[in-house]
Amino acid sequence: MSTTSPENVGLRERKKAELRTTLIDSGLRLFHEKGYEATTTEEIAACAGVSQRTFFRYFASKENVVLEAIEEVDELLCSFVRERPADEPPFRALRNAMRDHWEVLEREELHLQGSAANFISRSPELIEVNMRYCARRQSRLARVIAERAGVDPADHRPALVAAVFYATLNNGFQVWADSGCGDNTDGLLRCFLEQLDLVPEAVCGNWGRDGG
Repeated sequence: MSTTSPENVGLRERKKAELRTTLIDSGLRLFHEKGYEATTTEEIAACAGVSQRTFFRYFASKENVVLEAIEEVDELLCSFVRERPADEPPFRALRNAMRDHWEVLEREELHLQGSAANFISRSPELIEVNMRYCARRQSRLARVIAERAGVDPADHRPALVAAVFYATLNNGFQVWADSGCGDNTDGLLRCFLEQLDLVPEAVCGNWGRDGG
């Protein structure tokens, strides 16, 4: 019969969660400093102060470090989307949730997770991984949008809004990267918001040769 108390179980789980977070932070910092391909799981473990064997108890590979970091950011974004006022249009709610959740990322020093696209874009291996993951993250956000709007999950509009949202963020990231910011994430949120604000005019506006 087990004599482990609920308090001890809770403490153990908290310590495991803290170590997982430390491993993610260590991995992301090394990916930024050295590059994804040049970083080994042994180095990530050493940076976190644990053995490589311990690393593999938490992550099957270093790509899982990146994906779990992105998932944490996505979960935070989804929570902010749910909290937006009910009468706010879906895309505007996403835009404002993006702004608010980024402030939390900066305040809690989670900016490495928030800017994971920085080194993803430079790694052919991670680009492929990210492409496989995109459909999953869009689907998750679409479910949150549908839930918030009170529409059937089979409705195509939430999926379309989620796809446009992530495509716009990718465009914002490219604008930021082309500006020569390097590893400095200052201005990344501004680029995201500027691109998100352009969507209504770009999609529905009369612009171009005759429209201005």
